[in-house]
Amino acid sequence: MLQDMIPAFFPALVALVRSMTVPTSRRRDSERGQGLVEYGLILILIAIFVIVVVGVVGHQTNNVFSNVSNGLSA
Repeated sequence: MLQDMIPAFFPALVALVRSMTVPTSRRRDSERGQGLVEYGLILILIAIFVIVVVGVVGHQTNNVFSNVSNGLSA
């Protein structure tokens, strides 16, 4: 599941970062207000990625502790 989601987000993230690296003096006036929106989108993508990773790692960690607990009680 996680491997399927990363390639979908990566091109969008790269495009957002590249669009923000253009100096503001070279941007058109209509593009200057987009910076905050772009930063917000990046934060949302990072938050989704973190939630997915924590969910996957959380289940794996729970399984490890369950196995250790079962091994100690046996």
